[in-house]
Amino acid sequence: MQNARQQQYLKVQVETASPGELTLLLYQEMVKSLLRAKQLYSQHQYVDMNSNLHKVRSILNELIVTLNTDYDIAKDLYQLYMFYSQHIAQFIVKRDEQLLDEVLEFAKGMVETWKQALLQLKTGGN
Repeated sequence: MQNARQQQYLKVQVETASPGELTLLLYQEMVKSLLRAKQLYSQHQYVDMNSNLHKVRSILNELIVTLNTDYDIAKDLYQLYMFYSQHIAQFIVKRDEQLLDEVLEFAKGMVETWKQALLQLKTGGN
């Protein structure tokens, strides 16, 4: 029952979100999935861990395909997304937790950046 309510809330949230808010939701889901993957890794639950990591790579792929190439920053973001996607792939093979920590740090930074950007948009840039 609780899970059904959470799914419905998320569905409404996604359906009513602006493009910027959707991007923020993707970054937040990345952080959540990375934290869960780290927890599962520490518990030696590698199948579930990999599932969460593949979800993160899917999010990165979604961010890549939605880049607006009319802006120069799109090229930089593309390179960042590919870099961190490779980090996840390397972690799955090497199990070097520092790789996962670097992706998590990036994702958390992007959450904060998008929160600030959306706030500035709402307040008119002040």
